[in-house]
Amino acid sequence: MGHTRTAVRTAAVGTAAAVLATGAAFGLAPAASAQATQGAQGAQGAQGAQGAQASEALDAAATTGVADETAGAADTAGPVATSTTAGVRFADITGDGGTVLKANVVTPAGAGPADRHPLVVLPTSWATPQIEYLAQARALADTGYVVVTYNSRGFWQSGGEIEVAGPPDIADASKVIDWALAHTPADPDRVGMAGVSYGAGISLLAAAHDRRIKAVVALSGWADLIESIYSGRTQHRQAAAFLGGTGQLTGRPSAELRRVLDGFLSSDLSREQEMIDWGRKRSPATHVDRLNANGTAVMLGNAWGDTFFPPNQYASFYEKLTGPKRLELRPGDHATAEATGLLGLPNDAWTSARRWLDHHLRGVDNGVDREQPVRLRSRTSGGYEGYPDWASVGTRERRLALGGEQGIRTGLDSGANGGVILLSNTLDQFLGLPPTVSVPLLPRSYAAVWQSERYPTAQRVRGTARLHTTVTPTAAGGTLVAYLYDVGPLGVGKLVSHAPYTFHGRAPGEPFTVDLELFSTAYDVPAGHRLALVVDAADPLYTEHNPAGARLTFSSPPSDPSYLSVPLRAE
Repeated sequence: MGHTRTAVRTAAVGTAAAVLATGAAFGLAPAASAQATQGAQGAQGAQGAQGAQASEALDAAATTGVADETAGAADTAGPVATSTTAGVRFADITGDGGTVLKANVVTPAGAGPADRHPLVVLPTSWATPQIEYLAQARALADTGYVVVTYNSRGFWQSGGEIEVAGPPDIADASKVIDWALAHTPADPDRVGMAGVSYGAGISLLAAAHDRRIKAVVALSGWADLIESIYSGRTQHRQAAAFLGGTGQLTGRPSAELRRVLDGFLSSDLSREQEMIDWGRKRSPATHVDRLNANGTAVMLGNAWGDTFFPPNQYASFYEKLTGPKRLELRPGDHATAEATGLLGLPNDAWTSARRWLDHHLRGVDNGVDREQPVRLRSRTSGGYEGYPDWASVGTRERRLALGGEQGIRTGLDSGANGGVILLSNTLDQFLGLPPTVSVPLLPRSYAAVWQSERYPTAQRVRGTARLHTTVTPTAAGGTLVAYLYDVGPLGVGKLVSHAPYTFHGRAPGEPFTVDLELFSTAYDVPAGHRLALVVDAADPLYTEHNPAGARLTFSSPPSDPSYLSVPLRAE
C-alpha cells in the first residue's frame, strides 16, 4: 500500500541536490555543513570555530567590511558571540527548555542603545541555514528595522530536535523576541514576524500565541498541515518523503516526527487519527480565533503550483481571518516565487512583504491598506488582478457534463500526472511549460476522459474547480486522481489543475458520490481550445491505495448527474 522505500530513496537523491544547491546559493562555507551536527550537539558549549565559519559565510554575503560589536548589556537570555560584520552580528539565543538557537542580528546603521526600531523576527525555512534571509534582513535594516533571523530548532547548528512547528518551536519564537527586546534597540510595541515555508508556519503559529506580534508575512507556508500533505485523504508521497529526507540530512528529527512520518508513508490506517491530531496541533487554521482576537495583520503569499502546500488551504484560511489581511497568489512551485528575493534580486513577493511590514510596523502610508486585498497573477498572462475577497475571484461557472459510463483499470499510470515536485511547476513559472499529455493517445482502459466543445472565446479560469461524480469500485478502498487540461487543436493537453482522492471502507459494487476540489489556479484557456477532464488511478506524486486488479467505474445517474464545475473570472 505504501511505496515507502522507493519514495524515500527517490527523495534522498533530490534532497542531496537540494541541500548542495542551497549551500551554494547562500555562500555557505563547506566546513559549516560538516560541523552542523557537531555544532548542534555542542550548542551549549563555546562558539569557537562555529563563529568563525559563520562569519566567513556572512562575509561572503555582506557588502561592507567587518566591524567589532559586542552586546554591551549582560545576556540573561543566552550568550552573545562577538564575531560580526558591519550591521550584522552572530548570536546564540537560548530558546525553550534551554535549547540554543543560532541567530544573525542585523541592526540599522548608527543605531544607538537609546533608539527604538521596529523588530522583525525571521525563523528559517525547513533544512535551510540561518543565512537564508541575510539579503532581505539587510534590506529591512537599511530602512530602519532590527532583524533577528534564527535557525529553527533541530536544524543545522541550532540545538534540539525537529518538532515541525510544535509547542517548543512556538515558544522559541517568543524567546527570540524576549532576547531581541533585551539586547537590541527593538521597540516592544512594533514587533513582526515573517518567513518562507517552515518559517511562515512558525510565524503564524507564534502570532496566534504571542500578542506582541502585530504583523506577520507568511510566504509559501501552510494554514492546514493535513489539507496540505493529506488532501483528499491521500498521502502526498513525494512531498512528505522529500521533507523527511532533507530533515534527516540537515537536522535531527524527533522521535514523534519519525513515528508519525513512518505511519504516514506506510499507509498505516490504524495510526491515521494520531497523524491527523498531530497535524491539527501544528496548523494555524486551528488557532485562527486567537489570531483574530489578537488583531494580527496577516499577509499570505503562495504559488499556484505549490506541491507541498497547495493554495486551497491558504485561501480557506484567509477567508476566516477578520483582522487586516492580504492574499497574494503567483505562478510557481514551493518557495520559487520568493527565491530570487532571498538572493537579493528584485522580487514581487518580498517587495509586497516589506510594504506590509512598513505600513503595520512603521506606520508608512504606502496605500497597501487601500488596495484590493486579494491579488492574483495568472499562470499564462502578465499583470496582477485585484479582488475584494476570495469569493469574488471566480464568480462565473462553466459546467462540463460528465455523461455516460466509463470504467478504468488501476495499477498503472495512464500518462496523465501532476509532474515532479519542485521541477514541473517551476518550469511552468519560468518557461510556461506545465506538465503535458496527448489526450487522444491516453489509454482509455486506464484513463476516463471527457472533453468540452471548442470555446470561441478565451476562458479565464480563476479559483477552484469542483468535481461531482458517482464511483462504483470493485474493492473496499482505492485512489483516483482528477486532472483538468487545456487541450489545443493538436490534442496536446496542458495541465490546468488536478487533485487526488482516496476512499476506504466502501462496499464493493456499491456506487457512492465523490465531491472533490481541484487545486486552485488562475489560467487562461485560449479561444479555439477545449477543456478536458481526465481521471486515472495512479500518480507518482501520491500514494496509491488500489488493490491489484481493482477497477473503478464512473457514471452519471439521471437523478444526480456528474459534472465538473469550472470557475471563471467575471468579464
